[in-house]
Amino acid sequence: MATRTIRFMSAAVRAASRAKQWALVAAREADRLLHVAQKEVESEARRRQLKQTLRKTGRVLMVAGRAALVAAVAAGITEVRAERGRRKLR
Repeated sequence: MATRTIRFMSAAVRAASRAKQWALVAAREADRLLHVAQKEVESEARRRQLKQTLRKTGRVLMVAGRAALVAAVAAGITEVRAERGRRKLR
């Protein structure tokens, strides 16, 4: 027959091994949640960066459009002046 001390020690060992198993399970779950959170943060950062790039591209295209419009107007004015100069020489 086991003594009271032996029974107490074996119960303590069983409780400790169960606690260790649950600690391992909790650590795995925490690691899984950490990976999920990191993946979500990365995708949000990627989306934010894509939006920022699109905004920059839009601004560049608007500026390029304005520059093309100004260049077209300037070319038209230059052509009209050249035409007037050719008429005066005749």
